[in-house]
Amino acid sequence: MQNGQKIGLTMLTALVFSSMVGAGIFSLPQNMAEVAGVDAIITAWIITGVGILLLAGCFLHLSRLKPELDGGIYTYAKTGFGDLAGFFSAWGYWLCATIGVVGYLVVAFAALGSFIDTPTSIVFGEGNTIGALIGESIILWLVHYLVLRGVKQAAFINLLATLAKSLPLIAFIVFAYYAFDMQTFNTDRAGTTLEAPFMEQVKGTMLITLWVFTGIEGAIVLSQRAKKRSDIGRATYIGVILALVLYVAITLLSLGVMSRVDVAALSNPSMAGIMAQMTGSVGKWAISIGLIVSVLASYLSWILYSAEVPYTAAKYNAFPRIFTKQNAQGTPTASLLLTSATVQLCLLMIFLTGEGYNTLVIISTSMILIPYFLVGAYLVKVSFAQSERWSIKAIGLGASVYGVWLIYAAGVDNLLLSLFLYIPGLLIYYYSRYQAKRTLKQ
Repeated sequence: MQNGQKIGLTMLTALVFSSMVGAGIFSLPQNMAEVAGVDAIITAWIITGVGILLLAGCFLHLSRLKPELDGGIYTYAKTGFGDLAGFFSAWGYWLCATIGVVGYLVVAFAALGSFIDTPTSIVFGEGNTIGALIGESIILWLVHYLVLRGVKQAAFINLLATLAKSLPLIAFIVFAYYAFDMQTFNTDRAGTTLEAPFMEQVKGTMLITLWVFTGIEGAIVLSQRAKKRSDIGRATYIGVILALVLYVAITLLSLGVMSRVDVAALSNPSMAGIMAQMTGSVGKWAISIGLIVSVLASYLSWILYSAEVPYTAAKYNAFPRIFTKQNAQGTPTASLLLTSATVQLCLLMIFLTGEGYNTLVIISTSMILIPYFLVGAYLVKVSFAQSERWSIKAIGLGASVYGVWLIYAAGVDNLLLSLFLYIPGLLIYYYSRYQAKRTLKQ
């Protein structure tokens, strides 16, 4: 790959941060308040904060202990647990990223609908109308063309969009800090009106908190394109810490501006409703515009990840060899086309079925559970095999426990859904292995 197409620390950090801080943060106050009281939310963030930092530690240490392994999610699972485990990790992650991309487009046009639609004229609705389908398709193929121009150029545009979308989030935190009322915050902290046990409240937040942190692996997925190996771990930790601070501040400050019951009753993006409570319609517009910019920036990040995974897996014969093709700018063209075509198909299905963003979030998050668990498990295997210091072993063990906890908290239905979606991937896997064997014989 040309050195001019390599990505530095700032762009890598922006990609990690932007892929995590997308649509989810703007709906986070309502999503959390709907299922948990203040005490359970605080507990959930402590568990999530520790778990996510442990997972970030896995990526950091594996990038140093196994510098020869590019691509992260796929190569860690393959090297640690065999070809089939590697494929399932790649397939699950690719589906997570691709379905997440669909969700970003849908919620962006739903936000536009809140500006344009009237009771007598629904143009974009919940992002699932014919008008939304046309607009989403135009954005999809424009970004496809942009990525074809080169990953570095796309990453630079993502950096600018990340800076732009951070401004309304910081403004929200400032206004919420000055509007915060401790009496409101302490109202029904136990969430008794939810009529749910404390641990059920905590469990209810887990897929929400996992969704908003999906993207933590961005620097690892693009590791082949990093200027320096040392930037990979740094970008991951910086991005995670910045996102964690934002998430906790926005969630808890919101519950001091409006009561949990009132926040839970808001329509999404709930941050816009809370901002309107503090500043009027101007603030609501600012948050809604911030949502659109944020979603499009995250969409760009996830397109890069989605295209990278089949490309990396194809180099190891886990995907058909055609996905190793690159253009002169280093963009994996066949892999990008597969991703864009899949997104287009999913957008059409959303239009035909009338489903919305929340359904896509559940499906996408369910697919990442096993790949994340395998990352922690691989660090455990490597650290014990190489007799690394106990702090590294503890990080791997802790991340593995967090992975098991997420699978448990997600529930049987979501786990079965993810397993069902893994089955079609087996056809691709066995075809790829057959293709590789034929190539060896020739």
